[in-house]
Parts: sequence; structure tokens; C-alpha cells
Amino acid sequence: MQFSVYQESHIGGRRLNQDRMGYSYTRDALLLVLADGMGGHLYGEVAATVAVQTISQLFQQQATPYVKKPEQFLQRAILAAHEAIHSQRHKQGLSATPCTTIVAALIQHNAAVWAHCGDSRLYWLRAGQVLARTRDHSHIETLIAQGRAQPAERSTHPDRNKLYNCLGADSLPRVELGQGVLQAGDQLMLCSDGLWSMLPDHEIAAVLCGQPVVRAVPALLQAALTAGGALGDNVTALAIQWQGSSIADQLVQPGPEERSTMISTEALSQQEHSSSLVDGSATDPRGDLFDDAAIERAIAEIRGAIEKSSQLLK
Repeated sequence: MQFSVYQESHIGGRRLNQDRMGYSYTRDALLLVLADGMGGHLYGEVAATVAVQTISQLFQQQATPYVKKPEQFLQRAILAAHEAIHSQRHKQGLSATPCTTIVAALIQHNAAVWAHCGDSRLYWLRAGQVLARTRDHSHIETLIAQGRAQPAERSTHPDRNKLYNCLGADSLPRVELGQGVLQAGDQLMLCSDGLWSMLPDHEIAAVLCGQPVVRAVPALLQAALTAGGALGDNVTALAIQWQGSSIADQLVQPGPEERSTMISTEALSQQEHSSSLVDGSATDPRGDLFDDAAIERAIAEIRGAIEKSSQLLK
């Protein structure tokens, strides 16, 4: 399995960076996950951190070296993250449960399955064309689907930021799934609304087309930061360029910049995994509110139930 990868996050004009993201991989499977802590709720960065770490840890437990029934895995992992957020609230005695959006993708055997709750997005691109993207769980998207608003109103409608689905709410989140078969050269990008709300889809596709992700993603982030100005949102993106499940899948040899970020997993054993998680604390004046040990203790409270349910996936 070979892919090039790049991830970056900026605080923008906000006091805190509540975005979190990361990727994990084994010899035969790759997980991408991004969460945007909801700024209208206290401690959104806590919810985002718990969500990313919960899903990543469950992947590391179950990818041996790939995940059986990936759609069910993503559904169960996202629900586990929701429960872990509630557990963290009780453990820390928070006055309210923090909330976050989530988008995750699981890639194995040249196929991608993705899931999301809220308005953090996934884009799947090939040769400059958007083959698919997630549909935001927002009031404006509902209005557009009902014919009561126009697509051009996505960035200007007064209800564009009203979400009806997230992790941490009182009700269980509704996990929406998508899937596709990848070809060498395809790109997947996960991003927070701080990026996509500033740039139309055709501009995102144009920047990614023909450029390695190590150059395209910083260019997109900078364009979004410039458009957002002094009051702009956190801007975060995680992108890969897929090369295939094996060297034989490669149709085009990667250029030098792509090779600098290329990861090949073929030398890994079935038990090995690697992760790179970005918590945003470098741009957050308070740093992370809870350390890894505290979050792992919260996750451990639900791990038993998750491991029992995961037996059904085998």
C-alpha cells in the first residue's frame, strides 16, 4: 500500500484551535480522521480530541492488518467516540457535554469507505474532478434538498452554520456513509468548514489538480486564511494521494515532492501500525485541556463494550 500524505492546521482568527485530525495505518489499511470542535459549545477541542483518539485507537485494535466490514467499523467507532465524549464530561464534571463534527475514511484493498456527522467534509477527486463529497448535516443543505434555497446560498444563508447532527449531543448521532473504488492518482481530502466555507468546490479541485498534496494543501489553507481575514475560523485539512495497494498498481511514477511524503507499508508486519495525530495545541494558548492518559482512561470505560460488539464483525 502506497500513498503520499499531508496535514496542516491553522488557528485563523480564533482564540483557540478546536480542530483535530490524524491518520493511522497498518500494512493493508489506512484511516483518516478529522474533527472540528463546535465553537458554540464549551470545550469543543476536548470533544474533537476524544473523537479522533477513540476512532484511531479502535482502528489500531481491529486492523490486523485490515478491518473486516469497514462500514460497520466506522459506524461503531463513531458511536464509541460519542459515548467517550459523554464519559469525559462526567469524569471531568463539565457543566455541559462538548460537541464536535467528525469525518473519517478507511482505505483498504483500493477501496475507500467514509463516514461523517456534521459539516466537516471529505472530497474525492480524480484528474481535477470532484467525484464525490460529503453532504453537510446542516439546515441550509436541508433547505437546498427541499428546493427552498439555492446552492449558491451555501456561503451566505443566515442558517448556514446551524447543524442538526454531531457527536456529544443528547441524541445519538446519525452516521452517513459513502464509498468508492480508488485509482492510482486519486486524491482524498478531509477538511473543516474553515476551509470549504471560504473556497468553492471548483477552486478546491483546481488547486489540487496536477499538484502533489504537499503543495496543494498549504495553498488551499493560505487561500482560506486570506479569505477569512482577522475573524476567520480555524482552517484544517488532511489529504492523501493514492498510489495503490502495491507497487504494481502505480500508473504514473510520483514526482520528487510526492516521493518526499510517500509512505509505503509493504514492509510492515501484520501486527505493526503507525499514527500521526495533530491536536492543534501548538496554536491553542491553553494547550490540550486533558492529556493522553486522561483521555485513554475515559475511552477504557467503554472499550469493553466495544470489544464485545466488535466480535460480531469477525
